[in-house]
Amino acid sequence: MKKFFSANRGSLFTLLVLILMPFIVGLFDGASPATVFVNGSGQAKFIEGLAIEIFILAVYAISFDLIFGITGLLSFGHSMFFAVGAYLTGIAIKSFGYSLLPTLGLIFVGAVVQALLFALVLPRVKGITFALVTLGLGSVFHILVMSSEMGKYTGSDVGLQGVIVPDFISPANERLRFYFVMLVVMILVYLIYQRFVNSPTGRVCVAIRENEGRARMLGYNTFYFKLAALTLSSLTAALAGFFHTLYQPIVSPNVAGMGFTVTALLIILIGGVGTLNGAFVGAVMYRLLDYGLRRYIGESASFINGAIYVLFVLFIPYGIVGTWRLRSFEIKQGWERLLKLFGQ
Repeated sequence: MKKFFSANRGSLFTLLVLILMPFIVGLFDGASPATVFVNGSGQAKFIEGLAIEIFILAVYAISFDLIFGITGLLSFGHSMFFAVGAYLTGIAIKSFGYSLLPTLGLIFVGAVVQALLFALVLPRVKGITFALVTLGLGSVFHILVMSSEMGKYTGSDVGLQGVIVPDFISPANERLRFYFVMLVVMILVYLIYQRFVNSPTGRVCVAIRENEGRARMLGYNTFYFKLAALTLSSLTAALAGFFHTLYQPIVSPNVAGMGFTVTALLIILIGGVGTLNGAFVGAVMYRLLDYGLRRYIGESASFINGAIYVLFVLFIPYGIVGTWRLRSFEIKQGWERLLKLFGQ
């Protein structure tokens, strides 16, 4: 047990901070823990909402990190995975009156179907060709949700609106509960992904990223391993879309566009490609940076955001977590030498 706490003290401390954060923010804002607990308005409620957005982005980004950073599949249509979950949730609840559990079942089926759709081209294309094919599939879906024929269900170019969220998880009245539900979901997703990457299947996925030809030479049918990664990634991104619809008052067609795939790519580039926990770090940096710049600068924020991302790629190519892992051994050696110096 002591070894577990020692190895995971950083993660456990971060978890403790996230659990206590709404109450700490409430105290600084003059609100008692009881007020925060009953979802009283104030700074704590705002921070909870911002954190929920970060958690959703983190779950979405880690799903992209699995296929791109771990398996080496560059997909330009990843936003389709998220958008299918978001739109199916809205349509199921608003148009068909489904409760949350049947809606989750529908999303599960939809996620598996779209993963199989992407997998159809896996035996035939790879590399940039696979990226272009997925871009085409994602673009077709984007056109579909924007079309007037589907406007009755998707809202066309104005987005899907009027989704009635059940009271027990309503972000308006039960935001603290939504916050903790989303926190638990993010942690569970991370633990599942960590277990997957450390499993024999995950090791083969890493081998595919490094050298698919050698993995085939060793006797592995790489198609099934890439299909497993695609399916898990699709399920996770669709789950993020599910919570996005429950939290947001409107599902914008922008979440189905290529720009939202680029968002996932930027998040893991900031956090660290192939690191998994870099998705959370990147989501925090991305959302806070976007919020801060738009609040104080306005429309010019997009230009400055782009410049900052270019600087990240140029000077921190391995991302925050990736760079820390590379430097941590050197830092540890430096501390040991320093302690020996003072010890003498």
